[in-house]
Amino acid sequence: MTSVSFFPETKQWTCIILYLPLITVHVCALENLALNKTVWEDRPWGDATVGWRGDKAVDGLYTNRSANGGQCVIPENGRRTATWRVDLGGVVSISHIDIYYRTGNKDPPAFTGRMAGFFLYVSNTTSREDGHLCFHEIQTVNTTPSADQKINCSVYGRYVFYYNERLPNVMYPSYYSKFAFYELCELEAYGSANFQPCYSGALFVKCNATLHTCTCCSQVGVYGLDCNKPCPANCQEWRCDVNTGHCLGCRSGYQGLTCGQVCNRGFFGDGCSRSCGNCRNKQTCHHINGSCINGCDEGLKGWNCTTKCDPGFYGKHCINNCSENCNVTGSCDRFFGACEGGCKPGWTGKACKQIPAESEESQTGAIVGGIFAVIVVILIAVAVVILYKRLKPRISRQQTDGNKRTDSPNIRMKDKRITDNVITEQQQPDQRNEDSEFYTELQVSNEANQYDVLKNCLK
Repeated sequence: MTSVSFFPETKQWTCIILYLPLITVHVCALENLALNKTVWEDRPWGDATVGWRGDKAVDGLYTNRSANGGQCVIPENGRRTATWRVDLGGVVSISHIDIYYRTGNKDPPAFTGRMAGFFLYVSNTTSREDGHLCFHEIQTVNTTPSADQKINCSVYGRYVFYYNERLPNVMYPSYYSKFAFYELCELEAYGSANFQPCYSGALFVKCNATLHTCTCCSQVGVYGLDCNKPCPANCQEWRCDVNTGHCLGCRSGYQGLTCGQVCNRGFFGDGCSRSCGNCRNKQTCHHINGSCINGCDEGLKGWNCTTKCDPGFYGKHCINNCSENCNVTGSCDRFFGACEGGCKPGWTGKACKQIPAESEESQTGAIVGGIFAVIVVILIAVAVVILYKRLKPRISRQQTDGNKRTDSPNIRMKDKRITDNVITEQQQPDQRNEDSEFYTELQVSNEANQYDVLKNCLK
């Protein structure tokens, strides 16, 4: 049995390492690595003389947690985001972080609504986006969260971030404050600047602040006294508390102590902190990537339905063109295509795709009249052709008969005149008159025959 000795008051970790199957035990002392370190804040109060500067959160004092106590940092009011950061001086091993928030010295605390929903990050750079999300406060009951927070955050890093937000167009619980704050009376980051990483590349450390002991599991994704229990599947990077198995952060789209719950309706992403877009029929988005599974509402497009239609387009997915009959070309309502500048002459309706009733009737009448006239002309032409074909044989036959009747009297006339000349050339006047009457009657007969021909043609 190896004896163990340590000096809990020193800032140097004094450790004796005990090797066991699957685990390595470090017996060490913990210290507040944030004490009197350099801080940064993005919303400092304008008047520095009131004593609300950012370094009040690392001065070791938090017995008077009111605005006038001089022991708390208070930022500028009316902001949508608020960030406070402490530089631990280098990459260190962090065990846990304790937070003491402003209470106004009241019970229950007066400002939990301002603390609600905060994020705690540890990073090796001055950007929280590059770091590890240790904790995101999500409560569902008023008067929570607690003003005193003790958060397991077993990671390596240099900067600790306290961040909160009240973004526009996001529905927050009723007890949340309107604006974002970081009213910290103290933030303590416990760990060691000289801590040796766990063997075999393990990333999980279990430390007991009272016993001054830390336990490293030599496998990734396990926890428990014997390091033989798998961390929950949705833990970020499979990191979980080696004692409780609670996730040290969740994969995108999940929440809860063991990250077994998907994001609440309307939220997605890391820490379930991002709001869904305008999904069709108010449906929620995909809890991991925020995409709208069934498309967007009218007038919007994009993977998360937050981009408006381009000019000249409208409707679902913005694929419909504005009517060419709009008075202002390409100018229509992006939702349903209503022409914003009215319609061109001769068109009506919201989308300018309808013809006015009177114009439509007039146009219809003109079309019908034109069609009727064409039909009449065609019928007349057909009738003339049919009539011509029927009358042509009859006209030819009657012309032939008429010619025959006209020629017979002439022949007889010539014969008679020859005979008369042979007999005698002397004729009585009354005989010449008879011949004249004969010619006259012959001419009348010819005219009558022509009339009969025409009359028969018209039958």
